[in-house]
Amino acid sequence: MNNSMKGKTIFILGGARSGKSTFALKEASKISGIKAFIATAEALDEEMKERIENHKRQRGDDWDTYEEPIKIADVIKKIEERYHAVVVDCLTLWLSNLMKAKFNIEAEIRHFISSLRTCHSSLIFIVSNEVGMGIVPENDIARRFRDLAGLLNRKVAEVANEVYMVVAGFPLKIKG
Repeated sequence: MNNSMKGKTIFILGGARSGKSTFALKEASKISGIKAFIATAEALDEEMKERIENHKRQRGDDWDTYEEPIKIADVIKKIEERYHAVVVDCLTLWLSNLMKAKFNIEAEIRHFISSLRTCHSSLIFIVSNEVGMGIVPENDIARRFRDLAGLLNRKVAEVANEVYMVVAGFPLKIKG
């Protein structure tokens, strides 16, 4: 990937700890110019605080970080012209934040997809978990989350220029 990919979306899916975030950061780091990281995680407990700090150290000083658990589409619109590459990590945490806050999830997904379609400045890397390949969850909230994550991932994959599935640390290009 190079700077001629401005205004494009790269979607990266994988399971937990598959290496998807590492791949996104590695690829985004190849882009010359300033970079931004939009983090959807919230430091709600000590373990998550430690994870967030580790991720910040891994990115280093070359990255500006925006911590936004809900309004990621608004952040993209606000910052896209300032950055050559933007990484959004991760959509499934964003989805759980929306569910917890009782947002209209379908409307938020439409707003997010619209922000991707209209972004013409930055190369955007979007990270998400693939959660639909396991067993059917036993409770209705978990099934709703799984179904919404599948819908969200499908919608993002439709507008993305490239889609990768990361399995055991290996990225497999499935679109583009």
